[in-house]
Amino acid sequence: MKHNPLPRLDSSPDWRERLLPHCRLKPGEIWLDPEGKHRVGCLDATDPEAIGALVGRSSPVLAIQDPPYNLVAFERRSIQEYIDWSRRWVRITQSVLAEHASLYVWLGADQNDGFQPLADFMVMMRQEPVAARSFVTMRNQRGYGTQKNWMAVRQELLYYTKGNPVFNVEAEYTDIPKILRGYYKEVNGVVTENLERGKADTIRAGNVWVDIQQVFYRMEENVSGCYAQKPLKSIQRIVRASSNPRDAILDLFAHSGSTLLAAEILDRSCLTADIDPIFCEIAIRRVEHYRRHGKLGWQNGHPFESEVPEPVTNGHTAPARPGRGLPAERTLF
Repeated sequence: MKHNPLPRLDSSPDWRERLLPHCRLKPGEIWLDPEGKHRVGCLDATDPEAIGALVGRSSPVLAIQDPPYNLVAFERRSIQEYIDWSRRWVRITQSVLAEHASLYVWLGADQNDGFQPLADFMVMMRQEPVAARSFVTMRNQRGYGTQKNWMAVRQELLYYTKGNPVFNVEAEYTDIPKILRGYYKEVNGVVTENLERGKADTIRAGNVWVDIQQVFYRMEENVSGCYAQKPLKSIQRIVRASSNPRDAILDLFAHSGSTLLAAEILDRSCLTADIDPIFCEIAIRRVEHYRRHGKLGWQNGHPFESEVPEPVTNGHTAPARPGRGLPAERTLF
């Protein structure tokens, strides 16, 4: 089996220097999809003019944001600075969304630091003109443990709405069969149990997702170097629930390009950005790779193999396999 992954790009400055010359976007530039469906910008999420140029005349009905959890523009900041930064991109997001739209935000909760930044972010969002709808938990198969606390195996997803957007409830259904019996209710004078009343043979995900595989190096969708990659299935669930075909979707923190790829597969238009040219390039290459080969990522490989064909491993930057370490934490761009 081929074994040529990239190391974590946040902690491998030598590899960043090698990859930057192969990135087609410079800060401030926008890639226009030759097929006319998507746009990718190397942009600052808190720059209203730049994001306005990315969105153009589109009117996104859905935003899926996965910001870094404790950094602003590559530098560690205090929680107040982080919240002030978050408020700026949240308000820009709201300003470009359609009148009726959904906003989803992936955000970490450090149980060793007062559940930050999630705690203060949720308080901040109470001041914004959106309605809090749900607090979703996605369970990781791997976690990081301790002998004096509960193992952390969750990722947090906040769901807000603006106006009265679409919600396609059928998107909630999983592949898990219904097996639980015993919830009885009288309907039209007849006592029925829950399996009889159900309209589907499978259960709904609800706001605790246990049926989604965490991305790791053996999976086809793996994009090595991207230490905070969200499973494609999780993004597809959001896209199916809160948009319709040919709708526009906004994502200001592209990272591995999962939202872009989900939009491509599900016939939506994606307007995405990242402040880092390397992640912009990875997102573009991921959708191009899918169009050429039908592949979701680079299992045990990486997006720059044509330019960097030799194995990445060396005495200084031996890569940890994606999916190991602290999967619930995204601490860097």
